[in-house]
Amino acid sequence: MAQVDLTSLESPAKLEEFYRQMVFIRHFEERCNVAYRQGLIGGYMHTYIGMEATGVGFHHAIKVGWDYVITAYRDHPQPLLMGSDPVAVMAEIMGRKGGLSKGKGGSMHIYDKERNFFGGWGIVGGHTALGGGLAFAAKYRGEDRVTLCYLGDGAANAGVFFETLNMAGLWDLPCIFIIENNEFAMGTRLEYHAADTELWKRGLPFGIESERIDGMDVLQVAADARRIVDKVRKEGKPYLVEVMNYRFVGHGAADNDRQLYRTKEEEEQAMRRDPIALLEKILLDRNVMTREKMEAIEAETEARVDEIYEKAKASPFPDPHEVYDDLYTDLGPERGH
Repeated sequence: MAQVDLTSLESPAKLEEFYRQMVFIRHFEERCNVAYRQGLIGGYMHTYIGMEATGVGFHHAIKVGWDYVITAYRDHPQPLLMGSDPVAVMAEIMGRKGGLSKGKGGSMHIYDKERNFFGGWGIVGGHTALGGGLAFAAKYRGEDRVTLCYLGDGAANAGVFFETLNMAGLWDLPCIFIIENNEFAMGTRLEYHAADTELWKRGLPFGIESERIDGMDVLQVAADARRIVDKVRKEGKPYLVEVMNYRFVGHGAADNDRQLYRTKEEEEQAMRRDPIALLEKILLDRNVMTREKMEAIEAETEARVDEIYEKAKASPFPDPHEVYDDLYTDLGPERGH
């Protein structure tokens, strides 16, 4: 098979958009890490640093505002890419009233129904059944929507995930299960938690077409994602893709002991394939962008994230009496609580 020039598949404007989005996600997540260490973010928080190419590549393959997206708790990039107000995203992460979930969900429960982003879920693997449900709803209504259901390599072992794959394969649900394999389930290496480390095979027993792709090269991700999304939209059947990533930080913001389960040499080798640096090289080699313009974009993005952070920080905390608002309950008003 002839080697395809992936750069030729994208216009210079699209390549610049890829770059700007990845740089924005990187700076946004780095600022979140700083805020967490300053005590401005409570609970637990998981960032996408090193995995930006996956989110950006798949985002450009879907019909934004029409297709459904759902993910686990490493959920900041998706709403940012789908058009959610970044101040509201940051405010939610900081537990502020101006957040997308009114400050009551926090980092792991970001949600924007208007843009068809359905979370942001903290139970490992539990949301995959919801992803299947979204795809079932689209099929039931006769819509050509595709659902992207992201999950981690650890969640690929969850029982509910296998039950969902069975139903998706049985009922031909238009859902793309995206296993973001960043090689560690929290602090456990892949080979220690998965009897079969080729996670793309998870879909095969259920008749689901499956494959593994490189998640560090945004051009490769975008090309593969476009092919997969178009196929699922046309055929109305599920697909499973294992995307090989490497997170450059700990599992969560409080994970400062990652050297206990991976070596410094391993990290340094992985960081040679930083998705942003890989794209920078392509942009320079193809004369799409100069180093000076990249530096200007970096400075512009850093200033933008600073402004987002300050506005989110200025948002008040939810009022204590609002704690029971927006909850489902079978208690009548006469109970009072």
